[in-house]
Amino acid sequence: MNEEEHAPLHRLTRIAAALAVSLALIASTQPVEAQAQAPARAQDPVPVQAEAATPVEANGQLSVCGVRLCNKNGKQIQLRGMSTHGLQWYYQCLNTASLNALATDWKADVLRISMYIQEDGYETNPRLFTDRVHNLIEQATSRGLYAIVDWHMLDPGDPAYNLSRAKTFFTEIAQRHNAKTNVLYEIANEPNGVSWSAIRSYAHQIIPVIRQYDPDAPILVGTRAWSSLGVSDDATESEVVNNPVNATNIMYTFHFYAASHGSAYLNALSRAADRIPMFVTEFGTQKASGDGSNNFTRAQQYLDLMAQKKISWVNWNYSDDERSGAVFKEGTCPNGTFTGTSRLKPAGVWVRDRIRTPDDF
Repeated sequence: MNEEEHAPLHRLTRIAAALAVSLALIASTQPVEAQAQAPARAQDPVPVQAEAATPVEANGQLSVCGVRLCNKNGKQIQLRGMSTHGLQWYYQCLNTASLNALATDWKADVLRISMYIQEDGYETNPRLFTDRVHNLIEQATSRGLYAIVDWHMLDPGDPAYNLSRAKTFFTEIAQRHNAKTNVLYEIANEPNGVSWSAIRSYAHQIIPVIRQYDPDAPILVGTRAWSSLGVSDDATESEVVNNPVNATNIMYTFHFYAASHGSAYLNALSRAADRIPMFVTEFGTQKASGDGSNNFTRAQQYLDLMAQKKISWVNWNYSDDERSGAVFKEGTCPNGTFTGTSRLKPAGVWVRDRIRTPDDF
């Protein structure tokens, strides 16, 4: 390109340079305040790591929809967690450290609060044991866990024996905690030696007591023969299916111990779960006594079924009792360690691992 062809380009360059100088002079004469008003360059936002929602934050008020337990959005869910032992014996296992471990290390969804009525329990000091239940409801709530209030009647097996006590207890519990979204009521742990019709009659008397103050919480009703749907008395689930409790937002409980309860129990639970709402509020990998060797193979069959059918479950028990069904080694309570597996019995290692499996919320 020759000199003359460069000339227009040189002129444009000089004009641009002069214009830039003029703009700079104009800017320098503006007040400082006006210059300060120029928008600053936006900074890139710093990513914030959101904390994982607790089970209660994720699900809110639960309800029974069809034959399943559903969350506030109508999604079918499964809760998994641990039951306390009797509050008259192992209350020292339920402290800040152990409950923190249950919520954050075990990643449980639910705590079952098992208050025995007899066996040196509630009947000996109603005020003391009611206050222990209040405390544990608050402890579960502060950690975002669901709380099952377990009226742990066992012997005598007729729930009507404790009807008056049950009315007094559930009236106070429902009055105080009715604003919470995390409370479930289990009104008869393991009825035994009585007919389903007697259990049903008891339920018809207790459910209205709770509903008077808490109209929304699911209520769990024990079934015949130690909550086996009658199987332990050579009956079947048909008696409940054909004659259900006349109430809404209720579920029926089933208990099993894998070393004692084989395919007849497993099959009854499977059939029942297709017809009525079921909740396994107690199970162990051992014999029905809560002791003896573990049958993890059979227990896993139950867990696979419950996962498939969204049946919530709670394991027995979160204590350091000497039996094999207590998850902690003797002497662990009250000082721990409660996290990890160093202080766990084999059943504790097994169930902790399964509770920690990610939830499908």
